[in-house]
Amino acid sequence: MELVATEELAINFEDVRAAHHRLAGVIHQTPVLTSRALDEWIGARVFLKAESFQRTGSFKFRGAYNAVSQLPRELRSGGVVAFSSGNHAQAVALAARLLDVPAAIVMPEDAPPTKLAATSGYGAEVITYDRYQANRAEIAAAIATDRGATLIPPYDHPHVIAGNGTTALDLLDEVGELDQLVVCLGGGGLLAGSATAARGLYPTIDVIGIEPAAGDDWARSYAAGKRVALTEVPVTIADGQQTQAPGLLTWPIARRLVGSIAVVTDDEIRAAMAFLFERLKIVVEPSGASSFAAVLAGKVDVAGKRVGVTISGGNIGLDQFMRVMRGGQ
Repeated sequence: MELVATEELAINFEDVRAAHHRLAGVIHQTPVLTSRALDEWIGARVFLKAESFQRTGSFKFRGAYNAVSQLPRELRSGGVVAFSSGNHAQAVALAARLLDVPAAIVMPEDAPPTKLAATSGYGAEVITYDRYQANRAEIAAAIATDRGATLIPPYDHPHVIAGNGTTALDLLDEVGELDQLVVCLGGGGLLAGSATAARGLYPTIDVIGIEPAAGDDWARSYAAGKRVALTEVPVTIADGQQTQAPGLLTWPIARRLVGSIAVVTDDEIRAAMAFLFERLKIVVEPSGASSFAAVLAGKVDVAGKRVGVTISGGNIGLDQFMRVMRGGQ
């Protein structure tokens, strides 16, 4: 199925800079990890931006807080509504709590238990649905209309995209100019925001998006030169990247600023998770490891280059981590 998108870009570099100032003192300054063994192995200088150490365990808090904090005072009492498989859910829940705004989150009933528990633990109302039978965006929109609340989507929102772009801005402010930036990709909020930030600072940097091979809507769209939707919800261990089509707002940004899209298999993601656990001593969820998986598996030509890689999240429980590493979902 082919989809039509607007070509007007939703954000610019100054929007990311403004978000950076807005988030100062609120977000964690997450570490940039390096490994001499990794560099020698793949023949590149690699900088891993570990957003698994961000508040709520992923980069999503950046975009969520940037969006909720700009809600006009007269709309705050109505609350916010979001839909997410987990990370955006937690991010909006915490942002709303910090800003004293009621939050209702629509989540799939098979979302990881740790993400469901964390979202409700931040004080949000959790409303579950069957991801294979119902449309989460329609459910959330109906709830927002009924309650007079404001919808905060997981990626197709200018303030969310700009906030997410501060991930790349922080990385580049710390390590300087890079040849490549490799970014995890679901709906495109992190990719579009990061590409805006990176190309705004260094116009020649090569930005590459990485998605699971089981849900290659972006790769197909790039090949077609227009947004293409998958006919079925993809099944992959990277639950945070289970999208069926590029975002309406994120697609035009990425199409203009991102050089290419690469895909990784679930087994390649598992290998990346194992490397990060064994060599760097960090636990990363499958969606958070996909960009590193592409580098590790040779899906991206990084030889002789300075390369930034987003490690986008670490929200995974012990049981799920062990199950995934043993080859399960």
